[in-house]
Amino acid sequence: MKKQSSKNNSYTPDFVFGKKNYIVMAIGLAVIALGFILMAGGRSDDPNVFNPDIYSFRRIRLAPTIVLIGFGIEIYAILLNPNKKKK
Repeated sequence: MKKQSSKNNSYTPDFVFGKKNYIVMAIGLAVIALGFILMAGGRSDDPNVFNPDIYSFRRIRLAPTIVLIGFGIEIYAILLNPNKKKK
């Protein structure tokens, strides 16, 4: 048996995602992180005093919506075909 030389067999890895996919994924992760940052806080300094700020519009409506939008961006990034050529 002959050994195959490494010079003749140049192997280039095929990646599942392209550069465009990774950029859109990074944007999606940033949007998700922004949503979780908006959800944070609302703690009361005194445990005997109720802080109604935990039920604010930002924490109940806005932040979860932003997180869901971020997950939608992630799904789009996974399904995006980077090799699609324009006509």
